Amino acid sequence: MGKFRFRLVFSLLAVTLIVLASLGLIIGQLFKEFYFESLTDRLKKEAELAGFSVLEAGLNENGHSQELAFRISEKLETRVTIILADGTVVGESATDPQLMDNHINRPEIQSVIEGEGQYEIRYSDTVGKELLYYAVPVEEAGETIGFLRLGIPFEELNKMNQKIWGLLIFSFSLAFFVIVSVSYRIANQMIRPIEAATKVANSLAEGNYKARTIEGNHDEVGQLSRSINVLAYNLDQITRRHQIQQERMETLIENMGSGLIFINPRGDISLINRSCKDIFQEDTDLWLNRLYHEAIKHKEIIKIVQDIFMTEQKQRKQIKLPIHLEVRHFDVYGAPIIGEDEKLRGIALVFHDITELKKLEQVRKDFVANVSHELKTPVTSIRGFTETLLDGAMEDQKLREQFLTIIWKESERLQNLIHDLLELSRIEQQYFKLNWQKTNISDIVEDVHTLLRPKAAEKDIQLNIKCSGDTVIDGDPVRIKQIVINLVNNSITYTPASGVVFVEVDQQGKEVVLKVKDTGIGMSESELPRIFERFYRVDRARSRNSGGTGLGLAIVKHLVEAHHGKIDVESHVGKGTLFIITFNKEAKAEHSFF
Repeated sequence: MGKFRFRLVFSLLAVTLIVLASLGLIIGQLFKEFYFESLTDRLKKEAELAGFSVLEAGLNENGHSQELAFRISEKLETRVTIILADGTVVGESATDPQLMDNHINRPEIQSVIEGEGQYEIRYSDTVGKELLYYAVPVEEAGETIGFLRLGIPFEELNKMNQKIWGLLIFSFSLAFFVIVSVSYRIANQMIRPIEAATKVANSLAEGNYKARTIEGNHDEVGQLSRSINVLAYNLDQITRRHQIQQERMETLIENMGSGLIFINPRGDISLINRSCKDIFQEDTDLWLNRLYHEAIKHKEIIKIVQDIFMTEQKQRKQIKLPIHLEVRHFDVYGAPIIGEDEKLRGIALVFHDITELKKLEQVRKDFVANVSHELKTPVTSIRGFTETLLDGAMEDQKLREQFLTIIWKESERLQNLIHDLLELSRIEQQYFKLNWQKTNISDIVEDVHTLLRPKAAEKDIQLNIKCSGDTVIDGDPVRIKQIVINLVNNSITYTPASGVVFVEVDQQGKEVVLKVKDTGIGMSESELPRIFERFYRVDRARSRNSGGTGLGLAIVKHLVEAHHGKIDVESHVGKGTLFIITFNKEAKAEHSFF
């Protein structure tokens, strides 16, 4: 209603303003022309009168005309120029006439000679102003013997115009503001009752059925108000029982453990529950009212929706999706929603997260295979070299030392593998807790730098660190040091000779960010979701030769999550890898178990 009032008042005032502005322009122009005509008429009469005086005094160059020009100028308060018929200036009130050039070609003189207009407006170099000139011939016995020219500053005309326009603007502005006030009061008296009814109607549309309006007079507006009040009462009674049912349904949808998406017949996502945000780890509120194939980036889900649209048959599939560096498994159930008219009303998709079940199933399958495979190599090596020694190789000192060295390395590798398995198992237990205390990550990074610098130097790798800001957080210093050692050691392992490993710790508001970047072999995008899996190696040969167990990043991920942190990875093949870990400066120890 405010817009209607604005349009009404604005339209009235716009018309008024246009009329006043047009009238002001016309009146201002008329005043300007009237004053200009009066001024030129005055100059004409004064010039003709001064011409008679000059004629009676006579035109000569003996200085008498100069004195006459001064006297006329003082009386008329104008610039006076007396000119002979050949254009020679014999009298000039503004300067010495001998210093002036011939005036026969001046526009105002030429106008007199040609019998046209007798005034001219132009800039005068002599006085440095724009002047209005008026010239008349000085005739004797019907013959022009000279000219008399009067000149007044044109700024006088401008000043008068400014006064006229100022008076018009002030008068019309005052009239305009009076009209504004009157129009606004009239519009308020007309629109206020309608606004009150509209406000109540809007409240009813928003679901506030307790709103009522003042019925007022018994005119048409009063009848409208009474009708709105009756409508509000009826709506309140009708919707009350539906509201309870709707709240129950919303509570069920929002709090169900499975994800639910409803797609309308046009393909727009019209409903999505809270669980989908946890499933896809995105702000799924942005998916609403968007086409499903634009909002959902996973081709497997798009294919299910397309099949249901084409066949109008139920679909049930198990799919796996890469979600935030992790492959998750879902049991997807899709069904078409058919209305009473046998037309498709939409599609409902239900997502059951079966990742943990799949992981448990896969762990059962892979654990024995992976552990057996990882243990088989060192055990086989130890056994093989031991048998070789027993078969007589121990008699050869060189072979004995070589084989014993290999046995020692393989046993060390076996010990590291068992240690990492026990460590990972301990972290995954429910009773695992961190030793929470104030921890300075910068100090830990410097300790790790001192610890691993010799290993980096062996490969001619430059190990740089940079710490800035307040990097003290709530955490377990031993576990955070374990995280940094694993990441930096991995970077050194996978970085060729003459490379660079860079460790940076930086405070960002209420968070501390740890970055470990290298110039190593990097990883492809398809490998990133799997790097935190147990026993997964990007380069198996290099990892095994360097003593890697394939459990380091899995331990890092669990420890970061135990600190309520977040880990991200950016990597490109041949260009290196960047690990970004974000810690909260403050954490609650009671939630420290994993």
